[in-house]
Amino acid sequence: MTSDPEVEPGTLLVAAPSLLDSNFRRTVVYVIDHRGEGTLGVVLNRPSDVPVDDVLPNWGPHVTRPGSVFVGGPVEQKTALCLAAMRTGENLDGVTGLISVRGPVALVDLDADPEVLVPKFRGMRVFAGYAGWDVGQLAGEIDRGDWIVVPALPNDVLAPAEEDLWGRVLRRQGMPLALLATHPGDVKDN
Repeated sequence: MTSDPEVEPGTLLVAAPSLLDSNFRRTVVYVIDHRGEGTLGVVLNRPSDVPVDDVLPNWGPHVTRPGSVFVGGPVEQKTALCLAAMRTGENLDGVTGLISVRGPVALVDLDADPEVLVPKFRGMRVFAGYAGWDVGQLAGEIDRGDWIVVPALPNDVLAPAEEDLWGRVLRRQGMPLALLATHPGDVKDN
């Protein structure tokens, strides 16, 4: 049996406590694209110290606190991706510069004019790099128990940097998954 069918754009991949890879330990990945060629997502809970102003000055004033670029994943870290949560009532259909991911969450074309798009956003975040999986690779990792697939909430893409998004997402799943949120970051602290 493969776990892959439950993955779709707008779902979260939550790293299992047993996943110790430094790129993904205690991460929450928002899936942007999932199809025959593979899966692409961004890590939501890895802020960097680099201000968006330094790399994308047109967009810097518009990003959600803390105003820094987030490390979206280990692949192509010189590539910037941007996710926005749309304001209630904003329609994505036919808006140049936005690609709908799911519900009010959209991928933003960073070559577009911020003055046109920003009024439609509740918030936005810029990511350097992404997480990517080839065909079948993610399904294997899910089957091995590395990832827990859960629905995303639109506010997850804008979660405050200081918040424990990993723990919050697990706690809202109910039992028994909620218990994983109590797993210590380092078992020596247990």
